Amino acid sequence: MRLRHLAMELSKLPPHPQNDVTLEQYATEGDFAARWIAEIITRGDLDDTTRVVDLGAGNGILGIGCYLAGSASTLLVEVDHNCQHEYEGVDWLIGDVQEWSGENVDLIIMNPPWGAQTPKADRPFLETAFDSTAKVIYLLHSSHSTHLVPLAESMNWIAEVVLRGIFRIPALYTHHESQNGETEVSVWRFERR
Repeated sequence: MRLRHLAMELSKLPPHPQNDVTLEQYATEGDFAARWIAEIITRGDLDDTTRVVDLGAGNGILGIGCYLAGSASTLLVEVDHNCQHEYEGVDWLIGDVQEWSGENVDLIIMNPPWGAQTPKADRPFLETAFDSTAKVIYLLHSSHSTHLVPLAESMNWIAEVVLRGIFRIPALYTHHESQNGETEVSVWRFERR
């Protein structure tokens, strides 16, 4: 599937409800998700044998994008039941990220809470991913994060930034001071040592 077509398909998904500030819910845009998935394919980490898990899936844009790009299977793990919708070919696990077994996965993709409102909110996602049987992990996080590399290295993973971009943050919550904000983001790729 071409990048433009993937972005268009992802943009058709039901919108992320983004209504729980405690979960730090922010939707990944279709264009950015498509670029990210194209990067994963280019690196040889996604093909028709790849079992994908999207942690903190929201509306499923990342996992569904991997499914549309040809993954063997896709599981979306999301605690907010309001995000779940039917999408043929993908499975949902509605529950806390730590309820997932961490097994039967080749690639984990995620845009977890970054911890801006609740310090270390990303920690359960990171630890679950690093403790899983995945071969590779892709993570979207603030470009200003400094804790990712030390944590990855302490758990025997190698980290590299593979994509950078601007993440738009609409004013959804009462703590937002401007109508729309932007922040620099990095997509990290983690591989076992």
